[in-house]
Amino acid sequence: MKFVIQRVNHASVKVDGNVVGKIDKGYMVLIGISENDTKEIADKMIKKMIGLRIFEDENGKTNISLKDVSGELLLISQFTLYADCKKGNRPSFINAGKPDMANEMYEYIIEQCKKEISVVEKGIFGADMKVSLENDGPFTIVLDSKEIIK
Repeated sequence: MKFVIQRVNHASVKVDGNVVGKIDKGYMVLIGISENDTKEIADKMIKKMIGLRIFEDENGKTNISLKDVSGELLLISQFTLYADCKKGNRPSFINAGKPDMANEMYEYIIEQCKKEISVVEKGIFGADMKVSLENDGPFTIVLDSKEIIK
């Protein structure tokens, strides 16, 4: 599982020209799910993401968490995070989770995040989405379950 977390001042996602998710200060998170991912892995990734202290305190140090700033979440599914570009110029997506399983995991992640964060918005799984954001910093972190879960 991969989360690309961008600290934002605001972000939104459109499908067919209509806004389907919109947040103010918080994280816009691109979520990639592989065939091997489980709810246990998702729980650990969510805990790590929500616990990150990447907002600035009064001294300008990144020392404050999403909850501490009443931050919001915009969660976007993105299977292309599992692109394999080793051979040729056309990426393979064989490592991405199959659509039914990945959508179920994506919805699970959304529901678990709603238990912790008051505003959780989302894109539409499998849709052609247009994402807009103002990255604050810029500040972007990539969480990969292979690196944080031993």
